Amino acid sequence: MKNIKLFLTLIILSSFSVAAQNKQTTKADKHFAKLEFVEAAEAYNKLVEKGEADAYVYGQLAEANYNIFNTVEAEKWYAKALESSSDTEMMYKYSEMLKANGKYDASNQQMRTFAAASPNDERAKAFLANPNYLNDILAKEENFTAKNLEFNSPASDFGGTLKEGKLYFTSARNDSRRTYGWNDQPFLDIYELTVAEDGTYSEASVLKGKINTKYHEGIVTFSPDGSTMYFSRESFFDNMYEKNEDTNTKLSVIQLFKATKSGDSWKNVTALSLNSNSYSVKNPSVSKDGSTLYFASDMEGGFGKFDIYKAPIAADGTVEAAENLGNKVNTPGQEMFPYAGDDEYLYFSSNGHLGLGNLDVYYTTYSGTETVKNIGAPINSKADDFAFVLDADKNGYVSSNRAGGKGSDDIYAIREIKPLCNVDMIVTVENAETGVKLAGAMVTLYDSEGSVIATETTNVQGVANFTTDCDQDTSLKATKLEFKDTTATVNGSKDARKAVTVDLTPIKKMIVEDKVVLDPIYFEFDKSNITPQGAAELDKLVLVMNKYPEMVIYATAHTDNRGKDGYNMNLSERRAQSTVSYVISKGISASRITGEGKGESEPAVQCGTNCTEAQHQQNRRSQFTIKSGGPNSN
Repeated sequence: MKNIKLFLTLIILSSFSVAAQNKQTTKADKHFAKLEFVEAAEAYNKLVEKGEADAYVYGQLAEANYNIFNTVEAEKWYAKALESSSDTEMMYKYSEMLKANGKYDASNQQMRTFAAASPNDERAKAFLANPNYLNDILAKEENFTAKNLEFNSPASDFGGTLKEGKLYFTSARNDSRRTYGWNDQPFLDIYELTVAEDGTYSEASVLKGKINTKYHEGIVTFSPDGSTMYFSRESFFDNMYEKNEDTNTKLSVIQLFKATKSGDSWKNVTALSLNSNSYSVKNPSVSKDGSTLYFASDMEGGFGKFDIYKAPIAADGTVEAAENLGNKVNTPGQEMFPYAGDDEYLYFSSNGHLGLGNLDVYYTTYSGTETVKNIGAPINSKADDFAFVLDADKNGYVSSNRAGGKGSDDIYAIREIKPLCNVDMIVTVENAETGVKLAGAMVTLYDSEGSVIATETTNVQGVANFTTDCDQDTSLKATKLEFKDTTATVNGSKDARKAVTVDLTPIKKMIVEDKVVLDPIYFEFDKSNITPQGAAELDKLVLVMNKYPEMVIYATAHTDNRGKDGYNMNLSERRAQSTVSYVISKGISASRITGEGKGESEPAVQCGTNCTEAQHQQNRRSQFTIKSGGPNSN
């Protein structure tokens, strides 16, 4: 996305220390510091040609090409830089570039490397939970059509907000403007054109009024009545910037403004109170009821480089304090271009969630607390896909720098052909014996192929919330310390809400003093192989041992006193070893369980030769003694 990255500022520029700069890199570094990435890449390339490159130069070359979306060159130089660098963010960007170039297997391998180096990163966790995510996204049924529009130019064109028969978009097509060093294209202006009833477009013209300046203007949105426009603008216009004294470079931010309509023109431009000269606020979108402004910002306290925020719009038009949408929406990457749809969804673009490549379009509920879902192709591609909008008639626009367009960023007309139908699944986890709602239980939702869709922890009411596609068969697994894991299948539905209750059985009921107490384990007459009934009971022991990973078990097998002593001892020894082998086969370390046959030497009931059948059955038993590591261990 060559031009949208104009709005990312210096926080994304480099992962390398300034100390790695040297005399040879001075010229290139100055271009880089000024966001002049085309010239910076040329200057760093000359150092490579002279044999004066090192890991720093390779990294800067990768970053410069990344920022102008030269994916082939960025991939090459990330690979070279990572030969001697362990920078995790560079690893992640390298995986993005591999994916953008269609190298999905290599991208996944790089994501595994990234996950091993940064296991606590939410992006790594999401990948490890569903490494087959690409197949899942590519297999999704297409919900939209997408068509490149005739008014796109060779320059960057993006956005697309339709209001009262006019389409408003942002473009670098004004050749009379001076160019911007980031990509050597003119500064961005807001344009408008008329959309006829037959769907044709008039010639685009620069927006009338006091909106456009000699600096950048960006995405626009409107109040429901169309009388107020919100838009983004570079802070240089108001002489607001931060200065890097080392490079004598002025660094701008992006700010939000509003204007009121006067005839065919826009006037009374006013800065929003959200603005700051130390961080950017951009990509505004007003909710359909006009009460909330959604936007993207890199303000302090977020989860990543840019996060999605929302702020109330008061009755007098004042925009009040902003609230971060939280870590369901926001990631350590970048979340931008929110769009509060006319339907029930909030749409946005991200390179932090699992996607087809670079920025993809995702959707969730307005609150941002439900599962985030990739909208799929053809809205998304290997390239950057952003600025998604969809009106009440299911027509809209998306912007992309995918292959086959007319310029670096193009606008595509879209139409929904199949509804984005979702089901809100409300899962309640309860104690199977008491009915008490269990807070803190972990619930994992799987698709029909066994891939993880999402994992949630139950709240104080014992509830976890998920969002699934309509008619999607799923399964749930609920776990909680000191309870037996439980799985449940959930049939697909078109219902807007689906309530599911999962019962967990307490494990501690199976632990009595120093014993794990199971139901009797039955063997066939004169045999030592594990029966299905015995396997089901031993699976409970495995569950307990997994819950207590330090637990060490001593298993004993006992017979009744019928038969010869030696025969009974040998039979019980075989049964004890079969029991141990079964538990080890389920993944328990051999160092954690031993077994011994006791024959009839340790009867549970001392009944001699007058034992009843019930007493014989009590004596024919398996026992599991906790040697160490149990809940009652000191």
